[in-house]
Amino acid sequence: MKRVLFAFAGTVTGLVLLLSFKTQPGTTAAATPPAAVSGSGGTAASTSAGTVDGDAADTRFGPVQVRITVANGKLASVTAVEYPTESRRDQEINEYAVPVLNQEAAQAASADIDTVSGATYTSDGYVKSLQSALDKAGLS
Repeated sequence: MKRVLFAFAGTVTGLVLLLSFKTQPGTTAAATPPAAVSGSGGTAASTSAGTVDGDAADTRFGPVQVRITVANGKLASVTAVEYPTESRRDQEINEYAVPVLNQEAAQAASADIDTVSGATYTSDGYVKSLQSALDKAGLS
């Protein structure tokens, strides 16, 4: 009976240690150079149309970077161009979270958006990069 208890306790301990193991973040989705400004505006502060990339925000699981599209001096769309995709779990989380964040940011037309439950690190990095892009475009 004691052997069974020790074997069970050892198995449970091993599983807990295995499931709590975190690997270092590595590669992420394809990145574009930060701070790229294109379109009809000459400088980021006077951009009335075009795209602006926010600074990449480092998170625990990898960088997050956002690109905004400006039309007629207003935010037209928001797209995450870089976010963690190293592990299958990163892919699952961000497959759900990134479209929600894109939609929320476009509707709010600001960086004042809610965090997606279960994707706190991605959400925080997204907001930082979004605010950077809005600042560069002169929309904040």
